[in-house]
Amino acid sequence: MLLPALLFCLLAPLSVVLAQEQPKPPAAKPNDSISPFTRLGYGYVKNTLLRSAEKMPEEFYSFRPTWIVRSFGQMIGHVADAEYFFCSKALGEKNPALNIQKTKTSKAELIAALKDAFAYCDRAFDSMTEVTANQTVKFQGVDFRKADVLTASIMHTVEHYGNLIVYMRMKNIVPPSTEPDFNPQTKK
Repeated sequence: MLLPALLFCLLAPLSVVLAQEQPKPPAAKPNDSISPFTRLGYGYVKNTLLRSAEKMPEEFYSFRPTWIVRSFGQMIGHVADAEYFFCSKALGEKNPALNIQKTKTSKAELIAALKDAFAYCDRAFDSMTEVTANQTVKFQGVDFRKADVLTASIMHTVEHYGNLIVYMRMKNIVPPSTEPDFNPQTKK
């Protein structure tokens, strides 16, 4: 009698979570070797980063929790620079090396630069075919598939979104991923 009651107590909350509508990954394209889940992940990090940059008031763009780390604005610039770095590798192009982190300081400049960087990466994701995704490039001295370089870009961006969450929480701003109505597939 105790075991069925215990199982019910453990499984009931899980059924509520599973019953909620989950985001649907984008449909796979013919001959596409980038998984729908990877595309969903890219859309998630892109939208959460853009939303974070938009939510943070301009006066906090120079905020840094301690002198040894980047400011919020520098972090946004770093992510934009990194998008060009990763996606230029995946596209087989020379990195534009815009040095956004060191040349842009205002909220408007940094948001515009981040949008441009994501548009550049959109091109990398959208143009990837089964053939190009499996081509290898030198990345950090190691041969990687181009599709794996794009996955590394997502991982890098997620890492820095974690930093931005701390910055936002320290300024009493709710990060986008914890907003009750945040939809990772669309930008609010």
